[in-house]
Amino acid sequence: MVTPAPEINFSDLSNRPVEAVRKLQASPSRSLRIHRRGEEEDLVLITAGRAAQCTEAASATTKLFLALMQHDDRVRSLVTDVMPAAFPWVRFLSKQGVQAFVVELVAALEGAESLQNPAPVAQVVTAWQHTAEVCADPELLTILRQDGEDFGPVPMP
Repeated sequence: MVTPAPEINFSDLSNRPVEAVRKLQASPSRSLRIHRRGEEEDLVLITAGRAAQCTEAASATTKLFLALMQHDDRVRSLVTDVMPAAFPWVRFLSKQGVQAFVVELVAALEGAESLQNPAPVAQVVTAWQHTAEVCADPELLTILRQDGEDFGPVPMP
């Protein structure tokens, strides 16, 4: 079982930084969750050494996965078959949808690895999860499949 990171308020970090650093150093994850007021997103303070370890672990895992995917067609087929174990919501996608998700995920992993930025991977997973949510709702899927007027390309956000 993973032990959650200790938590403090942002004001504690400002007012009692030595105590905050002690909590950080005593944490098994070498991290500290910092609560912020209102709708501000919480922060996570992590030691530089632990951040480097996390980056290295993610990088090694990604490189291994990409090498396996490029090595053998059977691996690509196996990955598609085991996707529901990693992402249970893919059960609502068609087989072609799952295959498209795998292809897009592999491309995002490769690109994100080269940038050392996980955001593209998270974006791909979130987009496909939303697609699965639509596919899981028969009423919504029927509505979206109806012929309608095309309003043209959607501008970039």
